[in-house]
Amino acid sequence: MISFVWSSRYPFLAGAGGSENYTAGQVRELMRRGIDCRIVTIGFGKDDGREQFPDIEFMDLESADDLADLDDVIVFVTYPLAVETKYQPYVILHCPPMASGEDDPLFDYPAMAGKRILTPSKFSARLWAKKLKRSPLGMQAVYPFAEPVFGQVERPRHDDDKTRILFAGRLVADKGIYTLLSALHLNGLLEKDYELTATTAGAHTDDGRIIRAMLESHPKVTVVPAKRSPQAMAELMAQHDIVVVPSTNIFWKEAFGITSVEAQHAGCRVVASRAGGLPETDCGGLIAVTADNPQALSKGILRAVARGPLSEAERAKAINKFTVQQSVDQLLRVLNRQPRRVLPRVGLNRRLGELSPQLSLLQDQLKQPAASPRR
Repeated sequence: MISFVWSSRYPFLAGAGGSENYTAGQVRELMRRGIDCRIVTIGFGKDDGREQFPDIEFMDLESADDLADLDDVIVFVTYPLAVETKYQPYVILHCPPMASGEDDPLFDYPAMAGKRILTPSKFSARLWAKKLKRSPLGMQAVYPFAEPVFGQVERPRHDDDKTRILFAGRLVADKGIYTLLSALHLNGLLEKDYELTATTAGAHTDDGRIIRAMLESHPKVTVVPAKRSPQAMAELMAQHDIVVVPSTNIFWKEAFGITSVEAQHAGCRVVASRAGGLPETDCGGLIAVTADNPQALSKGILRAVARGPLSEAERAKAINKFTVQQSVDQLLRVLNRQPRRVLPRVGLNRRLGELSPQLSLLQDQLKQPAASPRR
């Protein structure tokens, strides 16, 4: 059994972010292969989001200490926890070590001890290696993926010349929403006939509520409910020509950027910041621009308008990159290394006590003078 331990302060909610989509998708692919797995939540009881994932097994624990009783391979998602486990534990570091320019207060660095680190990109591995003063060679990149439905969804035909742009990121400053709003007021885009759609993903947070109100007051912006399934998000993306991913590079580091991959699989041209792990998401339809620069973003969107959505040939190439099969293959290559049982600290102390008389005898023997060799 592989247990993915959800260690966020929020429940495991569909459509709330990439970490949830990434984890749920990997669990579904493991289940498809006949591998026992589940999502473990702590402290939420049955209100942990499981009703949004009826096809996935959930287990709720009252305390992180209860993890010590599980005879599972434990994979911590996003945040490591300082608990003993029966087998070698792993942690997938979906998020960067910095949030809003400061260390993430939820991250327990001492809890990293003894855990094997997985990251969602090569950039993320370098970032964490620098923070933890480790070699990035010891960190395994397990890339996120686009669910197959993104490559299969049909794109509707439009009879007008209007350009349809989608911002599918969470409603937080990290995702560059303020840079995008500034870009909309520059001359190049002011002259274009376009409409911008944003979703309510992340609107349950304090920042999200404020940003949602701002977007709803903009005459060219439409806010739609966050999509709770890959199918619904794929259908939304397919209705648009361009998806923008203008993540900041000042107080946030985008670990990967799965939205970029999903959009390209759905046939959209993507305009994204040249920052963090976003350049690694190029499936052939990415236009990278300078981060935190409204003018650069505006010019990038105009380039995307001129090129239009991906052609059938471009989309066919895109969908062969960052698949769920490739991601789970990478994960299993790491986990399938013989899962050595971890000796609990109390057991280790007891075993050392049992060996103490033997060690004392060996020390006494070493102190005795060596016998003269026979001639």
